[in-house]
Amino acid sequence: MNQNKKQNQYFADLHVHIGRDSNDLPVKITASRKLTFENIARECLKRKGIDIVGIVDCASPRVIKDIEKLIGSGEMRELKDGGLIYRDTVTIILGSEIETREKNRGLSHQIAFFPYFADIREFSRKMKGVITNLNLSSQNSGISAQEFFNEVNNIGGIMIPAHIFTPHKSVYGSCVARLKEMFTLATIEKIPAVELGLSADTFLADHLEDLEKFSFLTNSDAHSLPKIGREYNVISMQNPSFKELLMAFRRENNRKVVINYGLDPKLGKYHRTYCEECNSTTNGPPPIFHCQICGSKKVTRGVLDRIIDISEGRQSISPTHRSPYCHQVALEFVPGVGKKTLEKLFRYFGTEMNILHKATYQEISKVVGFKIARDIIAAREGKLSLLAGGGGKYGKVDRMAQGNKDYEHLF
Repeated sequence: MNQNKKQNQYFADLHVHIGRDSNDLPVKITASRKLTFENIARECLKRKGIDIVGIVDCASPRVIKDIEKLIGSGEMRELKDGGLIYRDTVTIILGSEIETREKNRGLSHQIAFFPYFADIREFSRKMKGVITNLNLSSQNSGISAQEFFNEVNNIGGIMIPAHIFTPHKSVYGSCVARLKEMFTLATIEKIPAVELGLSADTFLADHLEDLEKFSFLTNSDAHSLPKIGREYNVISMQNPSFKELLMAFRRENNRKVVINYGLDPKLGKYHRTYCEECNSTTNGPPPIFHCQICGSKKVTRGVLDRIIDISEGRQSISPTHRSPYCHQVALEFVPGVGKKTLEKLFRYFGTEMNILHKATYQEISKVVGFKIARDIIAAREGKLSLLAGGGGKYGKVDRMAQGNKDYEHLF
């Protein structure tokens, strides 16, 4: 292969859930029933402008039947280098998010991705022996993350730790302070990337020397169709396939994650420590693991607080390979952008990626007015004032502070 061949850039969201199968049977209980396999592919094609989508409930026997139907109908076909392609436009990476358990520690979520449909079917067959109800998403397997990796690796897939700082079910949030406490060194070398999650960004994650070698991924973890593309990646490779994606994760032959687009961590549901007694969110210098108001230690640890705690005073130092991280507020968080406004924008610009990356302030203002256009531009430039989230509640735009922003650069 000519390694100097010009690369293409693709929008990729690699963590999207399925709510229901095509027969309206549940897959992800907490996800929208509109999140079917085909609806996800169609949403990426028609409204989102996402080129590559990772669907993480494909090991469910119910979903496997839906995939079989779509392949049989000709709507999808398998790619030689791995992945499925929907209507010759959207590449689907077949994945499965599984919950693992560490002995005398906690629970964490891992995502397995596989190149071919036969692989995910084999993985599903293997998981039937360790998961009580494989039809449902993200079920507890009862095995360790290392054991899970071994199963995935034996079939020819890759494993990526999911939302690695989330306080309840993640590698750093609820299990360990260092990866070597969970995995062998040989396994760590074979993990090509980690997923940051909504409450962390590159600056925060690079406090940990433990993460220096990995590519970072920013994905939506979508539980509804509108949430697809809430966070996403721009990836440079020759074509949208599993093989090329893995090369990009490993930064081989000029393939790479070019940029991570993600929420400002303040908008994440677990950014700061949250008191379960008086429902307050901490705002002092981290780390804080007690309530500043009532003194209770019954709290949900914040991602920022946890990172600073386990970084042992290390400053944020990014390796030379690290992709830039762009704080971008999704359209759903922008004040004044409701369903009717979104429909106007979609009708005029086509997809959300066009709105976020191509439309000018002048073009947007013609469709939805100056004020909303101003806030959309500020959102994609990371210039909205934010109030931090915590304890499972999203952060939000500070409307009072927002009114005082200087927008002269837009005119």
